[in-house]
Order: sequence, then structure tokens, then C-alpha cells
Amino acid sequence: MRIMLDFEECLKDSPRFRATIEEVEGDVCELETKLDKLVKLCIGMIDAGKAYNAANKQFVNGIRELAQQSTKDEVIESSLTKFAESLQEMINYHTILFDQAQRSIKSQLQTFMKEDLRKFKDAKKQFDKVSEEKEAALTKNAQAPRNKQHEVEEATSILTATRKCFRHIVLDYVLQINVLQSKRRSEILKSMLSFMYAHLTFFHQGYDLFSELQPLMKQLGGQLDQLVVDAAKEKRDMELKHSTIQQKDFSNDDTKLEYNVDAENGIAMEGYLFKRASNAFKTWNRRWFSIQNNQLVYQKKFKDVPTVVVEDLRLCTVKHCEDIERRFCFEVVSPTKSCMMQADSEKLRQAWVKAVQNSIATAFREKGDDGEKLDRKSSTSTGSLDSSGEPREKSLKGDSALQKVMAIAGNTACCDCGQPDPRWASINLGITLCIQCSGIHRSLGVHFSKVRSLTLDTWEPELLKLMCELGNGVINQIYEARREELGARKPHPGDPRHEVEAYIKAKYVERRFVRRPSDDELKLKVVSLSKQEKRLSNNSEPLPPRAPPPTPTPKQRPASGASAAAGIEEVRRESLFGADELDSLFSYFDTSSKLRSIKSEDSGIQRSADGSREMLANNASTNSLNDTEAAVEAEAEAEAPSCCAEAEVCKEQVVFSEPKEYSPGLQLYWASCARSLPDMAQALAHGAEVNWINADDDKRTPLIMAVHGGSLVTCEFLLQNGAGVNQQDVHGRGPLHHATILGHTGQVCLFLKRGANQNAADIDDKTPLSIAVEAANADIVTLLRLAKMNDEMREAEGPYSQSGDETYQDIFQDFSQMASNDPDKLNRFQPYDSSKQ
Repeated sequence: MRIMLDFEECLKDSPRFRATIEEVEGDVCELETKLDKLVKLCIGMIDAGKAYNAANKQFVNGIRELAQQSTKDEVIESSLTKFAESLQEMINYHTILFDQAQRSIKSQLQTFMKEDLRKFKDAKKQFDKVSEEKEAALTKNAQAPRNKQHEVEEATSILTATRKCFRHIVLDYVLQINVLQSKRRSEILKSMLSFMYAHLTFFHQGYDLFSELQPLMKQLGGQLDQLVVDAAKEKRDMELKHSTIQQKDFSNDDTKLEYNVDAENGIAMEGYLFKRASNAFKTWNRRWFSIQNNQLVYQKKFKDVPTVVVEDLRLCTVKHCEDIERRFCFEVVSPTKSCMMQADSEKLRQAWVKAVQNSIATAFREKGDDGEKLDRKSSTSTGSLDSSGEPREKSLKGDSALQKVMAIAGNTACCDCGQPDPRWASINLGITLCIQCSGIHRSLGVHFSKVRSLTLDTWEPELLKLMCELGNGVINQIYEARREELGARKPHPGDPRHEVEAYIKAKYVERRFVRRPSDDELKLKVVSLSKQEKRLSNNSEPLPPRAPPPTPTPKQRPASGASAAAGIEEVRRESLFGADELDSLFSYFDTSSKLRSIKSEDSGIQRSADGSREMLANNASTNSLNDTEAAVEAEAEAEAPSCCAEAEVCKEQVVFSEPKEYSPGLQLYWASCARSLPDMAQALAHGAEVNWINADDDKRTPLIMAVHGGSLVTCEFLLQNGAGVNQQDVHGRGPLHHATILGHTGQVCLFLKRGANQNAADIDDKTPLSIAVEAANADIVTLLRLAKMNDEMREAEGPYSQSGDETYQDIFQDFSQMASNDPDKLNRFQPYDSSKQ
């Protein structure tokens, strides 16, 4: 309830004013009681939250310990580890929420109570005191006798002074009441609004975290259903075996022992025997004996190191012992010692004696064959490593994204506050972040920063290379160039969230610390980038003339035992793919075939500005084409000009001419062609439009120039920063057209994954597919038709279909892996001649 007092009314000191004063004082007293209760409840909530976090941490530690105990089960270990990491993130979010509650509720309201309410109480005390003094002065003035002039004058002067003091204090008191009534609304609403925003951030972060975890949870749900089915099946099998064994005859309980010299573990025979000790007491002990590597050994427990009884069985003999009291005994005698052993039955004794005798004979017979046997094992081992080259490569690719990104200088600490060991990243900026800064970056919006987890999310190869090309050091040189000059303080770990948030907004949204280049500096930068692009183009050696294709021969494929549904699917695919595209597709995943390209100095693998190997090339490798692909190329050979002419056409497409004006957009334009990611990031920081159009160069965009630059990473960088994948030039050609014309298979794969329209036609009414078919580019034709087939399947499945065919996703993933890690497999084609009509 808000009660405002009138200053004129207070001077009258009327009963209405006194009643209002009493009502206000009662309201303020009740407000103080409610606020004090709320603060105490907040303190209790924070303490309970801290206790909850402590218990939750112990629970997460228990999950981690369970994961460590389940190291032999990869699914359980990896799943529990990821769940523990996610729950730990939620604990961190809870901690931030409770800290915000303490700042917004406890601190702000306590400050309001201690300062504003205390001022009100002090003013009330003065008002009550002066009111009493006024009443006393009025009474004394009324009682002064008329005949005593000096008492009348004294009472009158006291009353006058008291009234003057009363007016001064009552005005201050009313002012304090009105200020308090006005301020209470803002303070309470400010405190609660801050608390509610803290909850909004908490639930938003939790939603984002579990949205990223949802694919894994769905995958585990499917696996869990299968595990339940498998467990039920195993239970039935075990029950069947149990009942079968119970029906057997156990009258002869001797353990079945067989001598096997070719056992995989090298143990020819093993079982329990009693062994007589060699001490004076001649005690008998039961031990586990085995014959392995031409030795007789025993051990008490499985983890014990085996004790060798006989070093070499070729130097010993075995015999029955009938002259001792115990039954079923036999003795193994060597030149240095003898060992007395006892079996559990006559049958087992005969088996052990026979096994030792056979081992002695085998040891003599195979003495000369040991070298060959070792060579065979070594050859088999080496062959298995070679044949499994692909899986080994994939396991290397599966290394933690965290380790690769952290290897970049400056990435071991948060880019914005310096917190060590960051676990988050901004993929369009190429920086690493701590959990607090990642939450602030999320609040900026994806047009400023796209946040992804380094530990929970899966990383595509081109995105991982993008992170490795930039890094915290490069970005801070751009976005913090003038920070020290302006005297701005960079946040440190543990600083209040609002200070860190203000700094990050100033850095990335307002770009307050970016150093703007002068016109001369910008001109020098653009000219330098254009010359750098020219040097990179000139370093590419001319393409060799194409050799005539070999005569195609029919390929034999193994008969398939597919079902009728698979046959229908095969017919469906056959309507989209020719034999050449299918051969091209299958040949990439044939692990038994040889490498498809010959690596040489003339392979034409382009290199990025820092000298690292890039993924794209536009030259042909005549030795890598299979027969059916050669047939496809032979059909278009008559129409296609020579390879050298095609290369010249491609080179003439990128020419620097003096622009009308120099702008950050022009810097981004030429930096994209020159494959310089730091200069591209700098241009965007200077305000360059990512879809800037060069009206002087056929209205091309930076993304089209990145295609001509031949870099997959620069294309990914532009796409992550909002570049239009379907924006066309003056000829009606988008990035997909240009990548198809140049034969850049990796870029075609990237654009299709990013939603490029493969049905768009240029002014000559040519689509990327028609261009690829005319150029006899079997790989790009395969990708385009596969994407088209996936679109048709999704349309047929309706609006609630998932991301498409799993085969489509797997093949595109493998193409992305090849484009990033094994680009030689894609060096198969020649550029398309766009001037051919």
C-alpha cells in the first residue's frame, strides 16, 4: 500500500494528518517485518541450495566412480562420463543461480532495510520528540497568567521557537516518508526482477545443455531396448543350457581334459593336480598346472606368476608311480630334479602322462619350425594392421576435440576472462570460453556468437580445422587492439557476472576495442591480399594433359542375398544413379582396394596461407579412375577442350581491378580468396557484411571467392558467420555452381550439408548436376544425386520425417572426413569449362 503525505497538511498538524502518520508508521513497521522474513527465508534457501549442491557433487562423483569401474563396458563408461559432465554443468549453473539470489534478494533488501528504513526511524524519533515539546509549549503558553508579563513573554517565545522547529522537522519527516514510499517499489521490483532473470538464465542454460545431450539420450534409448531384448534371449538360452546340463549323468565326475597343441592361448593342457613339496615334511598341495611353451608350470592363484617346474620338456621324462601310498601318482623327471604329482582319478593320470609325452615329442618335432612360426605370426600381425588402416585412421580422427583445440597457443585459458581449462567454444569466432562466459555469449544471440561444448558435442572435421586456424590469440589481437589504449580492464576469473557481461558486450557487440584502419591502411591491405592470391594461383603448376581413358571392362560384384525390400530400395536408387556414379561411390568404401590416387609432387594439393595442407585440389589423376568412371569421362571427352585450356579459364576468373572505393567488405572479399582467416576475421570486426557484393566483379560474394581460393576452412568460416549459401552472381551461379565448375568435391559436400539448392539454374539454364555430368565428374554427380535422393525420401516420409537416410548421412560424413584428412582421394577431376556451350 502506497500512502503519500501532503506538505501543506503536515503544517496544520490536523487530526487527519496524525491519523495518516499513524497509518504510515504501521505500514512501514509491517513492511520491515515482511522484508526481514523474506531475507531470512532467502538465506535459508541459499544454505539449502548449497547443501543440495554438495550432495549433488557427491552423487556426480559416485557416477564417475561407477564409470571408472565399468571401463570394460565402453557404452556404460562413455555414457556415464557424459552424464556426469552434464550434471556437473548443472551444479555450476545452480551455484551461479544461488550467488545471484544472494546478490539480488539478500544484499539489496538488507541494504534497503539498513539504510532507508533506519533513516525513517531516526526521523520518526525526532518527530515524536518535537511533537511532545510542542504540546508542552502550548500547555505552558495557555497557563501563563495575564498579570505576569514576563511569564507571558517567555511562554510566547518558547512556543514560537518550538513551532518553528516543529515545522522544520515535520517537513523533513514527511519528505522521508514520501521518499521511502516511492523507493520501496523500485527496490523490491528491482530485487525480484534480477532474481527472476537469474532463473531465466538458469533454465535457458539447462535447456541448451540437455538439448545438446538429447541425441545421445535417444541413441542410448534405442540401444537400451535392444539390450532388454538381448538379455531376455540370453536368459532363455541360459535356462535351456541349465536344464540340459541337469539331465546329464554325473556318475563319473572326472573333469574332461584334452591335449591341444594348437590352442590359441598356447596352453596345450591345464587342470588341478596335487604336488608333493620338496621339503622335509613332503606335504601335498593342490595347484593349477598347465603345459605351455614346452614348459610345465603351476600357480596357486590366477594372478600369481606361474612357477616353472620343468624349463624344457625335451630334457625330461614322465613315469607312473605305483610304489607310494597315494593313488594316481606320476613323476616328471629332469636332469636336475624330479616332481611328484597326483591326479584325482586314474583317467586323469593317464591323460596327464599322455599329454606330457606328446608335448615332449612335439617339442622335438617343432624345434626347427619355431623361426617360421614366428615369421608367420609377425606377417599376420602386420597384415592386420595394414588392412585395418581405415579404422585406425578413424580412431585418430575420434580424438577429443578438446585436446586438438587446446593445442593452439592461447586456447588453454578463456578468451575473455582468462579462466584456465575452458570447456566451451564460440565456433564462428574460433575461441575457447569458460562456462560463465559461454552463458554470456549465448545471451548475445547466434548472430554474434555460436557456443558449442568441447566435450559434449560432436565436431565435424572442417569445423575443428576452423577452430585450429584461429584461436584466442588471433581474435584478441583484433577485438582487444585498443583495450590498453582506452584503459579498459579485462575481467579476471571470479569477477562478478555483470562486470564480465559488460566487458563482453563492449568487446563483441559494440566492438569498442577494435582498431579501425585508415583509408591508406585499408587500401594497402586489400592490394596485399590480392597479390597474395595471385602468388598462390601462380604457385599451382599447370595441369598435365589428360591421358586417353582405358577401355571399360565390366565389373563383377558379389551376389547379394538381400531381401525383397532391399531389392525395391536398389531399384529406387538405380533410378537416380548410373553405373559410373555407383562405382565411384562404392570404390571409396572398399577397404580392400588400393589407394585411388597417386601422391606426387604434381598432385596439386593447395596449401593454406600458413603452409598447412588444404583439402581441395582441382587437378586430375588419371591412374585413379576405375573402369566405369573412365567410360563416363570418355562420353564427354569429345565435347571437352584440353585440360590446360580449362585451367586457364579457371585462372582468368579471379582478376584484381582498381575499385571505386576500399571498404572492409572488399578486404573480406580478397581475404576469402587468399585463404587468410585472420584477415577475414579482422574485416568482419571492422564491420564488413558477410554477404557483401562486389558490383565491379560480376556481383560475386566472399563465399564465391572462397570457392575460387580453394579452401574448405574459409568457406566454413563464412557459413558459420551467416554467409548465404545460395546467393548468386550476375551469371546466376551460386557457390555450389562454382564449386562444381572447379571440381572441388569437398566444397560441394559442405554446401549440400549447409542446405545449398542443387536445383538452381544459371542464366544458361544449367544446374550443378548438369555441369557435373557434362564434366564427367563422377564424384560430384554422386553427391548431388545422393542429396536429391535424400530430399525425395524426406518428402515421401512427410513433414515429421527425420534428418534423412542414414546411408546418406554416413556417406556425406565420410566425404567430409576425406576432404579434411585424406584429400588425395578426391584429386580425380579436371575443372569444368564454363565457356563451353
